[in-house]
Amino acid sequence: MRRDPTEGRKGKMLAFLLFVAFATIVSVENVVASGYKLVSRCGQGALFEKDGTRVLYVCGSPYQMGYQHGKLLKTHVVKMVENVIAFSDASDLKRHQGLKGRTLQRILERTKPFIPPRYIEEMRGVADGAGVAVEKVFATNVFPEFFHCSGFAVFGKSTKDGKLYHGRVLDYICELQLQNHSVVVVQKPDGFNSFVNVSYAGLVGSVTGMNDKQIAVGEMGGDGSGKWDGVPMTFLFRMALEQADTLKQAVEIFRNNPRTCEYFYVVSDGKIPDARGLACTPEKFEIVKPGSAHPMLPHPIVDAVVLSSGQRYELLVKRIKKNYGSIDERVAIDLMDSPVAMESNLHDVLFSPETLDLWVANANVAIDKKRHQACFQTYHSYNLNEILKLSPKEASKEKSVP
Repeated sequence: MRRDPTEGRKGKMLAFLLFVAFATIVSVENVVASGYKLVSRCGQGALFEKDGTRVLYVCGSPYQMGYQHGKLLKTHVVKMVENVIAFSDASDLKRHQGLKGRTLQRILERTKPFIPPRYIEEMRGVADGAGVAVEKVFATNVFPEFFHCSGFAVFGKSTKDGKLYHGRVLDYICELQLQNHSVVVVQKPDGFNSFVNVSYAGLVGSVTGMNDKQIAVGEMGGDGSGKWDGVPMTFLFRMALEQADTLKQAVEIFRNNPRTCEYFYVVSDGKIPDARGLACTPEKFEIVKPGSAHPMLPHPIVDAVVLSSGQRYELLVKRIKKNYGSIDERVAIDLMDSPVAMESNLHDVLFSPETLDLWVANANVAIDKKRHQACFQTYHSYNLNEILKLSPKEASKEKSVP
């Protein structure tokens, strides 16, 4: 029988199509199997969607990470910058702070000499990627210096399995609509620790984060408005995530750098496990150890560090004592419920540094104006190592990044 001369070509084509189909299936499974859907790429960066939430992965040099951030979240960055600048110029905010004039500009002028150059470059990248004036991105990133939340770390005898749980309640201003631009950012900077930053589009610094060395950090604002001759809180916070491999190293970063205003931090290390509370002003630096009292924190608990104020502190302590020895993931999340979380509860996050898991809830005014706070919303789960493995293997065909 005479052989069809096209048979070989058909077989090769079929094999090729099967290979492409299989490769596509594997690629999709790598993303979908863990609940992540690839939305878009830029250079080594990528934007994913998981259960309706945004997850941004950026990698490389400071400028490259910034450009990926700005390009992939362009619409959100533009809106964030507009909202922050407009809100900061509003007279009611100025009256609230007792400040006059171009306050954001004043903060930027005072703090900029203390901002590490790599963060300046990253903000330039955000501006270029999003097509926003760089000075507006700079101003947006010092916005947290306006405000002066609750946090805790429980471990050892206080938890059900001895595992460390680090809770962070961010009480800010829902009127600014930051929650509409919320994003879980995983960063892999050249030469530094990888880390997850629970944040908002356009912001380079951090107020809630955990690194791949099992160090987690949260903060609570205090007083001290106008004391801006130091590293802005969000950048000092990020320095700890990028540079600290141990609890001791993290504490020293806060101790040894010029600080602004008054801030309180909970720093934890899942490797030990252990945690410290830090009370910081430009002039003073105090450490609160687990089980130790402080004039502002009069109820020490063994194997726990608790930071809050007023009745919220009293209630948080009461909840921890009531569940002492049986705190697990679910109970730890319940500790952050209202009224520990205030009316302005923007996000709640629970970290498990030992496993690099985190659970995040964001405020949602669109769902229920009366119960819009983060503590009433769904907590979405993520894992730092899992997201790091989702990084794209190929550069996108979009504008190349220097």
